[in-house]
Amino acid sequence: MTDLSQEIARRRTFAIISHPDAGKTTLTEKLLLYGGAVQLAGSVTQRKQQRATTSDWMELERQRGISISSTVLQFEYENYYINLLDTPGHQDFSEDTYRVLTAVDAAVMVIDAGKGIEPQTRKLFAVCRQRGVPIFTFMNKLDRPAREPLALLDELENVLGIHACAMNWPLGNGVAFKGVFDRARRQVHLFERTPGGAYRAPVSVRDLADPQVRAVLSEKDYEQVCHEIELLDGAGAVFDAAKVQAGQLTPVFFGSAVNNFGVQLLLDEFLEHASAPTPRRSGEKWIAPEEPAFSGFIFKIQANMDPRHRDRIAFVRIVSGKFERDMLAIHTRTGKKVRLGSSHKLFGRERETVNEAYPGDVIGLVGHDEFGIGDTLSTDPSIQYDEIPQFTPECFAYLRNPSPAHFKRFRAGLAQLLQERVVQSFELPDAAEKVPLLAAVGPLQFEVVQFRLESEYGAASRLEEVPWKTLRWISPAVPAEVLAAATIPTGVRVALDSAKRRALLFPSEWTCDYFMQKNPTIPISALPFREENDGKGGSL
Repeated sequence: MTDLSQEIARRRTFAIISHPDAGKTTLTEKLLLYGGAVQLAGSVTQRKQQRATTSDWMELERQRGISISSTVLQFEYENYYINLLDTPGHQDFSEDTYRVLTAVDAAVMVIDAGKGIEPQTRKLFAVCRQRGVPIFTFMNKLDRPAREPLALLDELENVLGIHACAMNWPLGNGVAFKGVFDRARRQVHLFERTPGGAYRAPVSVRDLADPQVRAVLSEKDYEQVCHEIELLDGAGAVFDAAKVQAGQLTPVFFGSAVNNFGVQLLLDEFLEHASAPTPRRSGEKWIAPEEPAFSGFIFKIQANMDPRHRDRIAFVRIVSGKFERDMLAIHTRTGKKVRLGSSHKLFGRERETVNEAYPGDVIGLVGHDEFGIGDTLSTDPSIQYDEIPQFTPECFAYLRNPSPAHFKRFRAGLAQLLQERVVQSFELPDAAEKVPLLAAVGPLQFEVVQFRLESEYGAASRLEEVPWKTLRWISPAVPAEVLAAATIPTGVRVALDSAKRRALLFPSEWTCDYFMQKNPTIPISALPFREENDGKGGSL
């Protein structure tokens, strides 16, 4: 194998997805603990030798106890180089999660074993399936009262429509949860609890018939486990790597992230069975990771990760070839050559200079204001990766600057935050004053913008309600005079997005439907129209 092939083979790039409160961030912490990236789960220390768990690095995340922004965490474990992307679980930040899923080769789906599959889980699973992302499942919180494990497997198959293969099996439930049975190796892993789950859980490995195993389980639990394992061996789905990659089968692991039960098995099995970086589509061709030309795409932009600097970092997923610091690449959207100098390896907020990187890696590039989400960087100008998905906003509000003395701060801060595409900005051409109209998938995103304007730029802001609930883009093929002569319901306004594309703001879905009935010759779309679609709107 060449050096490039060897580096590709040891890369694993994946995201963790879940419904809020299923334990996604906790599992992220524990994977870092077992991977050796932190020595104490949940620690809050700045010493280099004992890094803080930094998946939730933004101050608002710490205050609210939720993940708001996706984070890249990179570390080496055994012979693997891991790019772990932690994503927001809250549906208001689903845009960030969806974009991250374009940059990974697999996903670990965390499910609360007491609640089963929840709404956001279904949405994220659908996005993974649409993009062909293989899914590994972690049934979490077995230390609490949980559903029957066979019922959880049935729910995966019936609700999500994917076959489920149990890689291990829980011994007991709730306070009686004592460990898991590794089906491949026919071994029982008995766990000991650690204070607060801060350290790796001590494990003793036994045979299922070992007297110590029978001693820690009640007679009823022991008989039930033996019966269920016999059922799985006789009629359960069999692990098949090809079916996992095809999205037809999900390997299922049981455990408790907060107590570190089953985390080591999940990490080891996932790294063994998940694929190395895979080819990506560029137009009509597929670009293999082994392609000599360097190429990658930008899937996220984040401002002010380091509060000491007013910087802007572009997250790049490398698809092919080898990245070298200070190399020249073509910014394919503009056709210009750029020097990729300020390149960083990432660990949450922390960063360090990276001199080389390989397919599967995510690197951060600082200081390129011309970069946008979805842009391709490559030494081959013919390579241009498919566009990052766009989303239809559902919430709208004016964002006003209450302090004229801080207008410059307000304007500069908002401009930089808008580049992250956390929210979109529109303007009303006929408005008496130019006040930014923000649009987002969920209202919590407005709160994030306000908080960050205040904390990162020292600019206060005030939200003002607006009457619009629905937005639709107008086909660019519609002449201005045709739109001016259209039958437009009361309360509907014309707006321009940041690219000066026309859109209509509607007070309700009903007024939107009424407009379409009265103006059948004016195409409108929930997503911006693309010229190459011949008048058709874009798609997720």
